[in-house]
Amino acid sequence: MAICTFIVMIIHSINTESLVLAEDEDAAAALSLHSETAVLMDANTGQLLYDKAGDEKMYPASITKIATGIMAIEKGSLEDTVTVSKEAVDVEGTSVYLLEGEEMELKQLIQGMLINSGNDAGAAVAEHISGSQEAFSKEMTGYLEKKTGIENTSFTNPHGLHGTDHYSTAEDMAKITRYAMKNDVFRDIVGTKEMQWKGEGWETELRNHHQLLWDYEGANGVKNGYVSQAGFTLVTSANREGRELIAVVMKAGNSAQAYQDTTALLNLGFDKFEEKHLEKGTRYQAPDGTFYIVPDSRPYSVRNEAELDFQMNNNGQLTIEDEAGRTIFATYLPQEKGKGSLEKKSNTKSIALEEERSDQGGREMDQSYWKSWPDSSYFMADIMNYQLKHIFNFSNLQVKDSS
Repeated sequence: MAICTFIVMIIHSINTESLVLAEDEDAAAALSLHSETAVLMDANTGQLLYDKAGDEKMYPASITKIATGIMAIEKGSLEDTVTVSKEAVDVEGTSVYLLEGEEMELKQLIQGMLINSGNDAGAAVAEHISGSQEAFSKEMTGYLEKKTGIENTSFTNPHGLHGTDHYSTAEDMAKITRYAMKNDVFRDIVGTKEMQWKGEGWETELRNHHQLLWDYEGANGVKNGYVSQAGFTLVTSANREGRELIAVVMKAGNSAQAYQDTTALLNLGFDKFEEKHLEKGTRYQAPDGTFYIVPDSRPYSVRNEAELDFQMNNNGQLTIEDEAGRTIFATYLPQEKGKGSLEKKSNTKSIALEEERSDQGGREMDQSYWKSWPDSSYFMADIMNYQLKHIFNFSNLQVKDSS
């Protein structure tokens, strides 16, 4: 009984969504990106709206610090006093000019790392959290695999300086960023344009290195990067009227190209896609007559004016397809309490599509519903397999760029 209760809690608490491409192919074809790989993700749903070699392993450079930042915020205590080591001071590259033996609050170091891209600050943060930069990097990779579902990433340092075994993908970096931006502290730091910096070796006003915070309407983070082997990398989040998009570009030829590509991707997302919702309480009927219900409002992105077809299968999975028959969204729904066996006999319609109706009043399920969770073994096996495979992130919307 305890195991069954645990399973039910998992299924109830997670939006079991499988996301496939919602791409506007004509608009995508019109993009001519300079960056070797790129993705555009809907941050609210996890859907990939654009994908150019998004699963190809690349050197991330300083966008690594997105991972370091969220790991440090969640694993450390922001008020901790960190003593800077000689090893941290000696890290090459961009710096906030820390001094050996200097003491600084962990939060300030994270700010210096994310706003000014201080490699020395990143090293000091890592050593404080895990004892060494190497231990932190290994722990960070495993931690984010569990938290975000990334599969093609290996971090060997906290700052992004080149290493043969230090790599990620545009898609994985989008997943990490989506997760990180849900943290209010992280979100506030990467959206900070300027801040006063006071250290023993340097007093100045930091200016965020991400130029789109000034140049793109709605931009609210997150990080740029460069080393020669990686080229120019850029991760950007932008929010307009509640819709938040994440653009990742990797290995652009110069910073202007990275910003140009990012702007084109964000414009594509905001101009060519809209967010819709599966409304709470909407009922769908499977071919066997069983009714399923949407337990909570579930957003999904779709091309403007796309014609949609809703299909409910006998295992409780609702699939949304566009006019070309492409799956753009899929999610599991629970069986409606007390309706499946009664209405199955009297209603012969195979699909009940009531998404647009507002007069349903949002049928709500109480806790007693879960006591009646179907005990059909094939259903439970199917849904649990889906949960275990997709529990962290659902973003399999593949549109491949032809360039």
